[in-house]
Amino acid sequence: MSEAYEEKIHAAVRARYRAAVQQGGSCCGGDSGCCGGGDPGRESARLGYSAAELGTVPAGANLGLGCGNPQALAALKPGEVVLDLGSGAGFDCFLAAQQVGENGYVIGVDMTPEMVARARANAREGGYNQVSFRLGEIEALPVADNLIDVIISNCVINLSTDKLAVFMEAFRVLKPGGRLAISDVVATAELPLEIRANLDLYAACAAGALTIAELKVLLAEAGFARIEIKPKDESRSFITDWVPGRNLEEYIVSAAITAVKPA
Repeated sequence: MSEAYEEKIHAAVRARYRAAVQQGGSCCGGDSGCCGGGDPGRESARLGYSAAELGTVPAGANLGLGCGNPQALAALKPGEVVLDLGSGAGFDCFLAAQQVGENGYVIGVDMTPEMVARARANAREGGYNQVSFRLGEIEALPVADNLIDVIISNCVINLSTDKLAVFMEAFRVLKPGGRLAISDVVATAELPLEIRANLDLYAACAAGALTIAELKVLLAEAGFARIEIKPKDESRSFITDWVPGRNLEEYIVSAAITAVKPA
């Protein structure tokens, strides 16, 4: 993939998620969605968030984006330091903050300035003093070495054009013994060229999906151990709505991805 084409993908992703925050959830316009969209509460409920979780975050934090619930994988503990890759308007960060408590800390990183601005406003509104948001790319995290206990992410890594760099950065910032708890999409069949080469579908969390085997190789190459990737076939029921008429559910599903940085 050429550098010029990678930049086109980055621009398409930024534009899509800039639209998401400006429109309040639906980031594709019309009848299509990307990594969710539509009514935020309804979409998040379909992803596995409880009504209690949905009712505890600041208004405007939940844009209904994602493909799962990384909170359910993370088993967060009081006092832990958490990093959210692609934190959007802060939804998962605020839920994480409730679990780690006042003695913990949560950092969100997002490459879209409008998302970071919205997330910071939401943090102020909700009084989340132990949450901060940083503008940056997940391939070059603005985070110190060996700082993080747990990394979460919700349907973002598939959008990266250099996933090995993402996992190497994740490994760098995690403490020894730290862990990944990620919801993302994986390819269950070879993606047709018409999907792979479509910028809109890349930004819609489809064209950048890798197979389970490919992801395991990259995670191991980055240094991770105890790698588990569990696909969720039931996710096809909402993936089919992301881009109507494209039959994305025939090629991708959501998956729970966990791994550990050896102590």
